[in-house]
Amino acid sequence: MKRFLIIIAITALAVAIAACGIIPGTDVQPTESNTTPTGESVGDTTYVEQEGVEVIYLAGGCFWGLEKLMESLPGVIEATSGYANGQGTDPTYAEVSSGTTGYRETVRVEYKPEEVSLDMVLFTFFTAIDPTIKNRQGNDVGSQYQSGIYYADDTSEATVERIANVERLRYEPFEVEIKPLTSFYDAEAYHQDYLDKNPGGYCHITQKQFVLAANAIVDPADYPRPSDDDIRARLTDAQYDVTQNAGTDPPFNNEFWDNHETGIYVDIVTGEPLFSSRDKFDSGTGWPSFSKSIDDNVLVLLSDNSIGMTRVEVRSRAGNSHLGHVFYGENSSPGGVRYCMNSSALRFIAADDMQTAGYGYLTDYLD
Repeated sequence: MKRFLIIIAITALAVAIAACGIIPGTDVQPTESNTTPTGESVGDTTYVEQEGVEVIYLAGGCFWGLEKLMESLPGVIEATSGYANGQGTDPTYAEVSSGTTGYRETVRVEYKPEEVSLDMVLFTFFTAIDPTIKNRQGNDVGSQYQSGIYYADDTSEATVERIANVERLRYEPFEVEIKPLTSFYDAEAYHQDYLDKNPGGYCHITQKQFVLAANAIVDPADYPRPSDDDIRARLTDAQYDVTQNAGTDPPFNNEFWDNHETGIYVDIVTGEPLFSSRDKFDSGTGWPSFSKSIDDNVLVLLSDNSIGMTRVEVRSRAGNSHLGHVFYGENSSPGGVRYCMNSSALRFIAADDMQTAGYGYLTDYLD
């Protein structure tokens, strides 16, 4: 009898620990109202798993615009507005808007990795938010507008952390939540495809960003940033100083300022394609100058107030390499825009070498 009571006590203790413990595979303490994983994706009751389709959950302010931005990406098959990672079940828009539930306006993004990489999805997401602020995006203020990335599997987590680490290099502070998904509920029907139904509706994401996403050419997953040690080992001192410390090449004394050969220019750190010889012109400044990029998605523009001036810095997307600056209203440029680049940040791929070097898909962007 005594042994039987001991077994019962041990069993009861195990049940109590399981009921109060961490949801398996999430490392997240459950709330009283959501103590077990649900749905094909942990915490998502409406997601239906499909072969060849992956999922990620993105919070970036008002979900109307983020939903449309994600659906602009070729390879994204569905984007659903909803509420993620809060307390309570099946919240309403009014409840979430009160700011008391902890839910974020979030978009579930279902995509085909054979057509669009998670790298592309995430870098596109970062073009739509200000990663340096909490509980706000655009004109929308409140905890429901907190930006975040919520993953549902280990593979996605690894990619999310890798891309977030690149973004952390260029934004300080970095306020984007990076967490596993614990709950997701579809928003009301009138929120779905809102901007398609209401083209004049408010959105903090511009029409230009929708167009850029829809016409992306270069996949950042093909050009991941190496480790810091690898970057240090593969670059010369000058290349390292320019790309990692925002240094500047001397004018008229750098490798490509007067190069007239046909080909493309890529990020020396990652190999991500940046510019074509077709768009290179003589600006008279002594630095390689371009009127436009191969794909504007590969460039990150940041405000630069160094050396007592206000300028626009240009960095590479996947590698975060400092490339140079962009200037507008330039008479020497065919389009009035001058990307003033540092040769030390670039590697030149001659036209005859592009196919073997893996850039054959860009031959249409040559002269």
